[in-house]
Amino acid sequence: MKISAKKKASLHTLGCRLNQSETLLIEQGLKERGYEIVPFGESADLGIINTCTVTNLADSKCRQTIRQFVRRNPQAYTAVVGCYSQMGAKEIAEIDGVDLIIGNQEKMSVIDYIGQEKNERPVIVRERISQEDFSILSLGDAPFNQRANLKIQDGCSFVCSFCIIPFARGASRSRDLENLVEEAQTKARQGVREIVLTGVNIGTYRSEEGDLLRVLERLNAIEGIDRIRISSIEPTTIPAELFGLMKDEGHALLPFFHIPLQSGCDKILKEMKRRYTVSEYMDFLRLAEAEVPGAYFGSDIMVGFPGETEDEFQETCQAFLESPLKFCHVFSYSERQGTVAARRQDQVPIPERARRSAYLRRLSSKKRYDFYEGYLGQTARVLFENPKPDSWPSYSDNYIRVVVPKEGLEKGEDLANRCALVKLKRLAADFVEGELVERLD
Repeated sequence: MKISAKKKASLHTLGCRLNQSETLLIEQGLKERGYEIVPFGESADLGIINTCTVTNLADSKCRQTIRQFVRRNPQAYTAVVGCYSQMGAKEIAEIDGVDLIIGNQEKMSVIDYIGQEKNERPVIVRERISQEDFSILSLGDAPFNQRANLKIQDGCSFVCSFCIIPFARGASRSRDLENLVEEAQTKARQGVREIVLTGVNIGTYRSEEGDLLRVLERLNAIEGIDRIRISSIEPTTIPAELFGLMKDEGHALLPFFHIPLQSGCDKILKEMKRRYTVSEYMDFLRLAEAEVPGAYFGSDIMVGFPGETEDEFQETCQAFLESPLKFCHVFSYSERQGTVAARRQDQVPIPERARRSAYLRRLSSKKRYDFYEGYLGQTARVLFENPKPDSWPSYSDNYIRVVVPKEGLEKGEDLANRCALVKLKRLAADFVEGELVERLD
């Protein structure tokens, strides 16, 4: 299908890093077909919304975003793809102006389904999700970004009792190693210096060529890739060999762990169908802390799971406070139709879920503040991002948000995508203000 170079496309991503990675690949495919990419919210001939369905709130945000695009672009061809398309195609089809709904199996081929004219009723493509490993064909020239997501895995076979994602994305499957290395090499040639590995259950990566350790070995050998970060990894899938790689100054893997805990109460973990106890989780964290001093430990914690009492919630809070965790993303439990937990009769009232969520978020903010405070006066290696009007933002190797004021630097100096040593001077809101000590390149 030949597309006029004047056609404008606008894309929007809801949800996780994996969705972000997939949207970027779809964007590259559109560019190859001659589309001009414009920011979401501007006038466009084509809109593609990549959706999330992890919670009821996520579903609501998806519908709101779709309606927003259609309202601003009533003549545009509107395609909705991803997890909510897989699970909620009927609800999406009821939104006036939607032309195409594609689930996760054919998401990456969305461009091949796009028509020239709007439809009276949306075309729905929602195939059974394959269990085969996969490759991604269009790698293209991505917009430059110092930190780039790299999809290495999809789906999950663990089937926790609260989670809809195994139904939305299918069973765990892995990306061909040579294919993902090719994309990483392309990104490195474009100037990308930090790769963030993304997937639904990254630690289950298995291909004919090897496991996660093999992926890290190959990525580490790519010239120009200075930093590798694992976005999130399940506690029962983490190879102990990661400790040595993180400590090796010659290896690009950063001292960063984001490990979902979900609950600090064994009874709740069992009912969630998680695969560990609180003590097993904490034993691993303390081992990792001893093996990789200064590592960052983050987590996901859910509050208000069906049947969770106030005492059990307090167990979770105490476990978090006493752990090496520096921060947690807090999620209020959300009923997802088709899951075991949604059928339970002992649902925690929504206002109580919100109260617990706010309480744990305050604890998390305090722990992150204390973590940052412990590094004041020390020097950290950072990778600078694109500038703000009066400062240069960055992240340290162990994920401290560091901002260096432009005042005091050489006028007009460009630090974007450069590594440097920065002395951490003072806390300010949710970041640390630093002073440039040495430019490393």
